[in-house]
Amino acid sequence: MAEIKTRYSDEELAEFRVIIEDMLAKAKAEYNTLRDVVMHNGTNDIEDTSPSFKTVEDDGANQLSKEEASHMAQRQYKFIQNLEAALGRIENKTYGICRVTGKLIPKERLRLVPHATLTVEAKEILARNGKN
Repeated sequence: MAEIKTRYSDEELAEFRVIIEDMLAKAKAEYNTLRDVVMHNGTNDIEDTSPSFKTVEDDGANQLSKEEASHMAQRQYKFIQNLEAALGRIENKTYGICRVTGKLIPKERLRLVPHATLTVEAKEILARNGKN
């Protein structure tokens, strides 16, 4: 009878660490860019000092853009937190174990969604029960 695997090996965890660290670096760079847009940093043009050339529509579009950037920055920050939590699970060797079923999350899923804490099966069960 085959032994049921209860966790990923150290070598497999190292592979996932590389994937997550790469995603984390990109996510942090994107977050910083979005934050700069929201904070209006990094520009030395006349945009701030020349309101007489703006129309009401331009002002509204600019505000909407900042609001969208703010929303995107918040989502990116949450993504960064999830990736950092995944690195913590790698450290304590619980990475890739479904928090509902206790089964290993398939490698294919973890490569696409490295911060996943649920198998697709568990997500479906929770969705049917109206929980997350």
